[in-house]
Amino acid sequence: MPIYEYECTHCGQVEEVIQKFTDSPLTTCKKCSGRLHKLISHSSFHLKGTGWYVTDYASGNNKSAASTKPAEGTPSPPKPEASASTDNKSDN
Repeated sequence: MPIYEYECTHCGQVEEVIQKFTDSPLTTCKKCSGRLHKLISHSSFHLKGTGWYVTDYASGNNKSAASTKPAEGTPSPPKPEASASTDNKSDN
């Protein structure tokens, strides 16, 4: 169930309430019986990881294989074997 925030227009008291989506909004302040209005807050819900875009799902035409290739002009990381062999030659 989501947490809703309400602010009193009379005393400024902010109240957090856990409510169902189907519950009707609160209208009166518990502290002073003033009128409440619902606040809009930032969500703490984040979509992370893969699978959130159409291009992240595998399809029959291998679009996902094309997306795993590095873009043109981007340098590929050096292989550990190649860099180790060149370091050994320069030390002699």
